[in-house]
Amino acid sequence: MLTVNERPFLNRERPVDWSTLTPNCLVADIQEAIQIAEEKLAAIENLSLEDSTYESVIAGIDRALRDLSDSWSLAGHLSSVRTSPEFREAYNEVLPTVSHFFAGLCLREKLWERVRKVAESGPLPEDAVELRHLQETRRDFEEAGAQLDEEGKEKLRSLESKLAAVTQKFTENVLDSTENWELIVTDRSRLDGIPESALQAAEHDAKNHGHGSGGTPAWRFSLQAPSYLPILQYAHSDDLRKEIWEAASQIGNDGKFDNPSRVLEILKLRNEKVNLLNFPSFADYTTSRRMVKKGSAAIEFVEEMHEKVLPYFKKEIEELEKFRADETDSDIRKLEPWEVSYWGERMRKKLFDFDEEELRQWFPIRSVQNGLFALAEKVFAVRIVPKEAPTSELVWHPDVEFYDLEDSSGHTLGSFYADWYPRKGKRDGAWMNPLFTGSPFDPDQPSPHYGVICGNLTPPSGDRPALLTHREVETIFHEFGHLLHHLCSKVKVRGLSGTSVAWDFVELPSQIMENWCWERESLDLFALHYETGETLPEDLYQKMRRARNFQSAIQTMRQLSFAKMDLELHNNRSFADETELFAFINETLADYQIPLQTKPPSILPRFTHLFGSPTGYAAGYYSYKYAEMLDADAFSRFLDEGILNSDTGKEFREKILAKGNSEPPAQLFSNFMGRDPDPDALLRRAGLLNSATD
Repeated sequence: MLTVNERPFLNRERPVDWSTLTPNCLVADIQEAIQIAEEKLAAIENLSLEDSTYESVIAGIDRALRDLSDSWSLAGHLSSVRTSPEFREAYNEVLPTVSHFFAGLCLREKLWERVRKVAESGPLPEDAVELRHLQETRRDFEEAGAQLDEEGKEKLRSLESKLAAVTQKFTENVLDSTENWELIVTDRSRLDGIPESALQAAEHDAKNHGHGSGGTPAWRFSLQAPSYLPILQYAHSDDLRKEIWEAASQIGNDGKFDNPSRVLEILKLRNEKVNLLNFPSFADYTTSRRMVKKGSAAIEFVEEMHEKVLPYFKKEIEELEKFRADETDSDIRKLEPWEVSYWGERMRKKLFDFDEEELRQWFPIRSVQNGLFALAEKVFAVRIVPKEAPTSELVWHPDVEFYDLEDSSGHTLGSFYADWYPRKGKRDGAWMNPLFTGSPFDPDQPSPHYGVICGNLTPPSGDRPALLTHREVETIFHEFGHLLHHLCSKVKVRGLSGTSVAWDFVELPSQIMENWCWERESLDLFALHYETGETLPEDLYQKMRRARNFQSAIQTMRQLSFAKMDLELHNNRSFADETELFAFINETLADYQIPLQTKPPSILPRFTHLFGSPTGYAAGYYSYKYAEMLDADAFSRFLDEGILNSDTGKEFREKILAKGNSEPPAQLFSNFMGRDPDPDALLRRAGLLNSATD
């Protein structure tokens, strides 16, 4: 048998040598990792009950799973950023085995017997974090079916394996249908209104794909967000916007990459799983250990916010419809779905004399990232140090950058990779992956945390650097907040470290970072003109601030509609077919969506947040708004005490970022704020509360 370090996916040497992680190694390496885990778990199961302690059983389980968890983390990461037909084949070959292993982990009778013995008879650990780890582990086992009979356990294993397979195929279909479409434009007049930065990127992309040679220009557009969103927002051609919108709305929803049937199957499997585990619904199952505690409370949170936002929402729709009619000297009517962003942008520009595209020249990605790092150093007392020039060994793609994160004393807390641009074989969206959880403060064997921040932002175009939209700047800050949560963790227990927290709390550290994208003092650190280095002009800054809450009700309601749909779908409902499913959604969201002339297809077939993994954000999409409420409230301390106040930042780092899941999230929030959350904080920031309510 090969040693661990001769198996590239199991190699514990850091940093990772990405050039060795090839598809032909994946299956054998993961199978080896499972065998290692099996042997270590068997040793725990062979302990006598008298020898079963926190250290030998609870901590022992964490140690037993480390090789498999880390190697599978690498595999999952590469599946997201560097997939290929060969890698996908290998990944899908071993996926059922991995799913079966993890589905069966908490169903092992002897293992559960020893976990239960430690929890019920002790000896209980004296350390508070270890005691919480014991309690959380017991609940993990109970909620995973440890108390089922053998027939129930076998059924649960089967359900978990099926869920893993069908959600993986769902994700693949979204990626494949996204990459399967392109639009080549050779008539420049069709592109009137589109910003020059987007046109340059499209022309550069066309050349890279063999179009526009011989002196005849061409522009290539894809279904990657930086490519198609400027068309919907700026293109004067109604036909062009319609063509792009129709293509984007069919992702995962055509014959070759058909996902609606998989949505039905995933919902059915989730229902069967929670019924087996004796939960009223999948929503109750997923929220039972979150801040809201139960599905009905999550629905109540969404519906109460909906009720407060609805009058503003209706008013904004009326204003937008009237604006279009006035500008076109025509009757007021419902908008088409491909008109909403376009007329919204036109209206914002007229009301505030503000063109978001104008901001790009002050947001070159290098200045944004360097300024973010400087802000983190000022506020949170951490330092980001670039690693040596990337090579094929150090990174998985030439665009990727590699950094260390140190505390103020120079002690390395972790390392991270930044991968910001779209490309073939990389999934859409933005995310942070806690690649490895280390032990940076272990006095005997310190090891750094490792993380990854990824996005699909506007790429460089020719000699021009990547110039970002303000929303893309917020995306970088958002994912960096997740990264800080992971890398700044001081929790000694891996399973409680970093982002291993309640789902409706995990977005607090990420979303609070977006606030620094709006304040003058922090903007001066990173909003620097890409040619002159000058800071953002005061008049442009004031226009940006005045336009901040433009159509905030429409944007808020969009998120609430996703949350409402998600929770209702996972509230123990079943559907006979796709027609019944989509009819239910239309009825449920009747006053959550803009009334349009053409009814858009459902987002479900491309909604990887809900259906791209066995759980993911399923019955958890509400957490975005819940965490926004927390972040709006928590940032009020920085507004009161100074947005670059290092004392406040130190408290946030020590009381939130460093604590992981070592204490209940409500307690962590209270430790920082000195009170419970203010439920109106978010709506107040968004300008969606009446002055009387304020």
